[in-house]
Amino acid sequence: MRERSADGATEEEATGGGGAPAGGRRALRLLRRASGLLRWTSLRLRLVVVFALVALTAAVSASGIAYWLNRNTVLDRTQNAVLNDFRKALEDSTRSLPLRPRCAELQDAARQMAAGPQNYAVLLIGVDRNGKDCAATTDKDLLTLTTVPASLRTAVNEARPVDESNRYAHHLYWQRKEVADTPYLVAGAKVTGGGPTGYMIKSLAAEQQDLNSLAWSLGIATALALVGSALLAQAAATTVLRPVQRLGHAARQLGEGRLDTRLRVTGTDELADLSRTFNRTAERLELRVEELSGREAASRRFVADMSHELRTPLTAITAVSEVLEEEAESLDPMIAPAVQLVVSETRRLNDLVENLMEVTRFDAGTARLVLDDVDVADQVTACIDARAWLDAVDLDADRGIVARLDPRRLDVILANLIGNALKHGGSPVRVSVRTEDAAGAGAGGRTGSTALSAVDAAGPSAGPEAESGAQAGAGDGGPERSGHGAEAGRPGSGTLVIRVRDHGPGIPEEVLPHVFDRFYKASASRPRSEGSGLGLSIALENAHIHGGEITAANLPEGGAVFTLRLPMDASPLAGGDRERGRDDGGADEGTEGDR
Repeated sequence: MRERSADGATEEEATGGGGAPAGGRRALRLLRRASGLLRWTSLRLRLVVVFALVALTAAVSASGIAYWLNRNTVLDRTQNAVLNDFRKALEDSTRSLPLRPRCAELQDAARQMAAGPQNYAVLLIGVDRNGKDCAATTDKDLLTLTTVPASLRTAVNEARPVDESNRYAHHLYWQRKEVADTPYLVAGAKVTGGGPTGYMIKSLAAEQQDLNSLAWSLGIATALALVGSALLAQAAATTVLRPVQRLGHAARQLGEGRLDTRLRVTGTDELADLSRTFNRTAERLELRVEELSGREAASRRFVADMSHELRTPLTAITAVSEVLEEEAESLDPMIAPAVQLVVSETRRLNDLVENLMEVTRFDAGTARLVLDDVDVADQVTACIDARAWLDAVDLDADRGIVARLDPRRLDVILANLIGNALKHGGSPVRVSVRTEDAAGAGAGGRTGSTALSAVDAAGPSAGPEAESGAQAGAGDGGPERSGHGAEAGRPGSGTLVIRVRDHGPGIPEEVLPHVFDRFYKASASRPRSEGSGLGLSIALENAHIHGGEITAANLPEGGAVFTLRLPMDASPLAGGDRERGRDDGGADEGTEGDR
């Protein structure tokens, strides 16, 4: 009798095939999810996760294969032993039975078969002498004809043609099934020559328990492999990333200006080669920066020395030109224009020298603040009055706005901005002074830009009523409007905002990004214009030294507006001390035409 699976399945299909494919799919899903998260993690964690995933995949695959091989081996060994014992016991027990045995004889034969070492239950089915069917079982609760699968009964009762390739009409068939979550092996065969049909059922609970223990062991081994791989990855990541971290730290130091930063090179691997490359790059950069710094320092010294050297002859020339200017009315009319030209060019040259000296101070970092408590409205009025601009400038500023600034540098800024607006913009030029708190809100709950827009929208022809109405919209006036309240007369917190607006054609869009560049002029066809192109640049540097900023823009209704923003108290930038001395020289007016 040959052994066949009753349902025609292969042995791998009959055994259930194992759980490796499902575990592999789960591992792939985990890999996909993990790969999506790796983009947001550090390199160290990425290495650890990759190592862990590789180890987990390898361990799961190895464990699945080992479990599948051991499962098949255990089941095949048990199955072969049980089937061989059942075949031999069926042959031995039915050999002594008559062709039509009595039920008692079948029952004795079934007990004799079940008494073997394999401990399985037996069911024998035959026909007695009276032609009645008789079923003898050793376990009525576990094995009856109804518990035998129908497919197995059909295969056992089917007679196959006998030929050279098939010597027996009936064969031994087996099948596995579960009863109450317990696996069983069910087998059956029909005795050739009209003998009884025998079935047996064998519990595979012991084998299942052994396989479960094996699965737990493989799971523990997989977990240990995962932990070991994580530790190995951590060690590898530390070995690889330590030079990278040192390189990153050195690069940050180099970016902060510490050009003498170097890395200690050990080993001959790629990371060591990278460290050598960094050291060579840093060394060349340091040499290049030293060279450029030397050239820049030499240029600054040259400009400063030249400016100082020009002061002495300029003083003499200025004195002579002033004398000539006083005597201009008594000079020959043919000579008077030449005298006026000499006087104007001498003044222009003197302003240029003073501006160059101021620029060299900024470049050398020697410019310092001399702070004082400044009433901004008085300062703006003094600046306008000193240059006789009262008739051309409209001032919108409340008294009582006190800021701690450098008065001379603030005067330079205002002179440059207002002079530039008068020279290149359209009258009238409007100067507006406002304050903003830390949140950007102006006095009276409105920002300074809103108040300025209300005043400017009224225009110069709107008259006093429009002017007063715009001011009323910005606040109630008086000291309260400065944002200081009871602290009026003392520097407060927040930002001082001064806007200088003209009513000219505005600044061309291509010129706007360059209005604060040194020696920049909007019209290249006018290289002999009165300005040198340094005025707005000096104003911006004076704003920066206060910790402020100047911006330029065009208004939709026409005209350009320059906005100066300064801290109300610049003491932190000056060390908090009131400086007594002033840096020598400086551009007092610098009303350069920069547009």
